[in-house]
Amino acid sequence: MTDELFILGAAIAVALVVARTLSRRFNLPEAILLVLLGLLVSAIPGVGSINVPPELVLTVFLPPLVYHAAFFSAPRETREDAVPIVIMAFSLTCVTALCVALAVGATVPGLAVGAALALGAAVAPTDPVAATSVIKRLGAPRRLVTILEGESLVNDGVALTMFALALTMLQQEITAGFAALELLHVVVGGLAYGLALAWVIGRLRPLIRDPGAQIVLSLATPFLAYIPAEHLGLSGVLATIVVGFYLGLRRDGLLQPASRLTGEMFWEVLVFLLESTLFVLLGLQILDVFHGIEGDRIWPHVPLTVLLVIGVVVGVRMVWTIVVVPLLRFRRFATIEFKERFVMGWAGIRGAITLAIALSIPAEAQGRNLLVFIAACVVLATLLGQAPTLAPLLRKLGMGESEKEMKEETVAREALLESALARIDELAADDEVDERTAEVYRQLFELRLDRVREVLDDEREPEHGKGRIRRELIRAQRKKLDDLYERRKISADARRKLAHELDLEERRRVSGTQGG
Repeated sequence: MTDELFILGAAIAVALVVARTLSRRFNLPEAILLVLLGLLVSAIPGVGSINVPPELVLTVFLPPLVYHAAFFSAPRETREDAVPIVIMAFSLTCVTALCVALAVGATVPGLAVGAALALGAAVAPTDPVAATSVIKRLGAPRRLVTILEGESLVNDGVALTMFALALTMLQQEITAGFAALELLHVVVGGLAYGLALAWVIGRLRPLIRDPGAQIVLSLATPFLAYIPAEHLGLSGVLATIVVGFYLGLRRDGLLQPASRLTGEMFWEVLVFLLESTLFVLLGLQILDVFHGIEGDRIWPHVPLTVLLVIGVVVGVRMVWTIVVVPLLRFRRFATIEFKERFVMGWAGIRGAITLAIALSIPAEAQGRNLLVFIAACVVLATLLGQAPTLAPLLRKLGMGESEKEMKEETVAREALLESALARIDELAADDEVDERTAEVYRQLFELRLDRVREVLDDEREPEHGKGRIRRELIRAQRKKLDDLYERRKISADARRKLAHELDLEERRRVSGTQGG
């Protein structure tokens, strides 16, 4: 087993590196490449026979993914659009799951209701990463991004609650009254537990000053929210969302700046690894899944079922955002234009969360191979069919506002720097810092302010100007640093520290060029 896990880990690592390289070089969807590479890796002796326990997928992958999305959500914007987000998340997720369950039940004879609902719950939630990355890059309205991200966050909780209900239906007969009471218990209990845990961690985290310990606690937090809640029969995903959102609201007061920078980088890498690994795992299992349904009595129904489910998933969302949303007479809905609703409908791409739910369907569940195969087809179809067309669609609809967004951010940078300079003058006037120290900080912030004002005045530096000079100066310093190390004038630690400072300087230069 140890050898198998080693082979699996090495295969996944190679797939991640190769997929990322090919994706950037040929401008191909990274997720598709990961699935294809996983499929190729499954042919290696000893790898294809490895089966990851379904419960492990849900327990290991889901909590950090949901927590990260909640923690880094936009709190003020999310509150302002809470009504569209909640209505979209609850209504559209439930309708999509039920329609998929009905479609599968009608085309696959003998499939249990619980199994059909489990598939519906798996393919109902959207994954905003592929969609919002394109939308943000093109500078589409920020509100559109907020609604898509907020909806995706809430519909994860709704879908997983329905998934838990579907698993209960697979194990025992339940009545409508029992289902309603169970949902109330799961939802309310999960929210209450999440709030209690968030309060405790919110009080604990400021007491921990070590950056490493803070990162460890941040990694443990989603699992402390999810696993105990699930053992208590509550909604672990809702508890995780509540904890992430609560701590995200107060993140500036919980962590010192150095810890925030390190923590954000750590979580970016972790989420990338988790999401990418899910796609590789799908590729590793897809042949076994396919062989599991090939030759079965349901095999003739598979192509029609796959096409029908994809049509239901895409069609229900388009109809809901274009037709149903205007009928909901809420004030916040009234200001959403037709073209924004159209993009919202077309941006319903499925991804890592759908895979996590589908792969976590119990191995003994009726028709598991079929359900996983259909879910995989839905994910691949939306990634191939919808994701590449989002950018042309946004350009066609004229929804890019990149210049406005950049100017807004740059104006905010200018205000921040001016407030810092004013505070330096106040501290110097009150003799809280000596004039020499104050002058050093003045020069630092005035230099940054000059770069910001150059952007606001649209006086961008040409390639042959100051930007090129600063680049050459950094390059010269790197060369000198390497020379000092090679001549044994400095130690490896000193070299690493100075190189890190040059990295930060280059990063500031790039960010100054892009946004001030």
